[in-house]
Amino acid sequence: MTTPIPLFFDEVNLDAIATQTGRIVVFLEPNGRFDRSSRRINRLTKGALGRFVASEAFEEMNEGSGMDLAYPAGMAASAVQVIRLPRSPSVEAARKAGATIAKSLTKEGAMVCANTIGKAAEISFGIALRAYDFNPHKTSDPKEIGEVRFQVSRPEDVAAKAAPLASIAEGVFFTRDLVNEPSNVLTTDDFAARLAAMQELGLEVEILDEEALEELGMGALLAVGQGSESPSKVVVMQWNGGGDEPPLALVGKGVVFDTGGISIKPAAGMEDMTMDMGGAGVVSGVMRSLALRRAKANVVGLVGIVENMPDGKAMRPGDVVKSMKGDTIEVLNTDAEGRLVLCDVMWYAQERFKPAAMVDLATLTGAIIIGLGHDNAGVFSNNDKFCNRFLKAAQAEGEGAWRMPLGASYDKLLKSPVADMKNIGGRPAGSITAAQFLQRFVKKETPWIHLDIAGVAHIKSGTDFAPGGATGWGVLALNRLIQDRFEG
Repeated sequence: MTTPIPLFFDEVNLDAIATQTGRIVVFLEPNGRFDRSSRRINRLTKGALGRFVASEAFEEMNEGSGMDLAYPAGMAASAVQVIRLPRSPSVEAARKAGATIAKSLTKEGAMVCANTIGKAAEISFGIALRAYDFNPHKTSDPKEIGEVRFQVSRPEDVAAKAAPLASIAEGVFFTRDLVNEPSNVLTTDDFAARLAAMQELGLEVEILDEEALEELGMGALLAVGQGSESPSKVVVMQWNGGGDEPPLALVGKGVVFDTGGISIKPAAGMEDMTMDMGGAGVVSGVMRSLALRRAKANVVGLVGIVENMPDGKAMRPGDVVKSMKGDTIEVLNTDAEGRLVLCDVMWYAQERFKPAAMVDLATLTGAIIIGLGHDNAGVFSNNDKFCNRFLKAAQAEGEGAWRMPLGASYDKLLKSPVADMKNIGGRPAGSITAAQFLQRFVKKETPWIHLDIAGVAHIKSGTDFAPGGATGWGVLALNRLIQDRFEG
């Protein structure tokens, strides 16, 4: 898998600035005040840094943004990158500063002079997140990034703060790799094997095959994959770090490729459906992060892994399937398959683990993109307190999330003349009726959140902290929710 670039933390050594090759990064407060490193750079460059601070260009810079002074006289460096940042920045500004640094990194590497910055670990986290590059299928040489070393006043303290953030970054990278992989590589078998390999980290991993799923009665999930040569699976990952407390259950939709089935999608854009396992990817990344940082919480991650293909054996519009719960579902559109996968896995999670709360994630509806674009995931919940905790965690981590409504009035759109319910409710309120469908498989005593991440899981233009492609959205927010609500 893609791993975050290594970052090192050293004692401040002002004499090394003059001879450092490659890039040097220095931080300047909005008022232009110099610290020891910037004073040394200004002296070496015969006042060039001071002239830049007095310029209109510096005044117009935003917090966390940067500008290069190329090939500075009096120094061996190829560039001095000036980052505008307060001495005590917000977490968001510090991470954005790190992302700014990462975008400019080359094989020359960089020295980051952060001796007076209060959130150097968060800057390193921003670097790690933005320096991601998915390249296993390129035959040309991948982009090489040289060594990045921080100069800080207390390197041991900063390294200790950076270590758990590095574990989270690895979880984000694991999610991004899964979502970016082409579907001929990330088959249902390959996906399950990658999750099984995380037993080496201390996770308990169990793979339920089609025979086991049939015995459990997961007729809705199995119907989705019956047209594919790739066998359907459910993978259960347990992290038991919190004593005897009931776990938080995370449930993810893992459709490794979605043609739409018999209700086939248009050809234009179908290649993007390699990302339709994004919910399962996020669950997998969270579980990896928890294991790496040895979280003091009980969390179980369950992913339903299927492929939705057209075939002589494929599920047809008009079919009636039976869920594990026992409810029957009239399938009007085989392209509304994610909810059929989730409903069985959600019911199984509650029956087996009696979770303290449950969160499901899925690239579920195009309607949520129409409503919220690519800035926010849709959040649906049956529990205000639990939902507000998640929204607070998402806001703290800078991951956009917006609460959407649920209500009994939407149920009439799901009424079927031949079964207990339909799998779609028509065009009006498409994301809401999908969530309303899922809520039928949530027990009354279970606090539950449904996250429709169709608009945020994969973005072609990229984000502040990820290049174009998979974002890893949700790993940070769910990790924060677990830290704040389920640890300690």
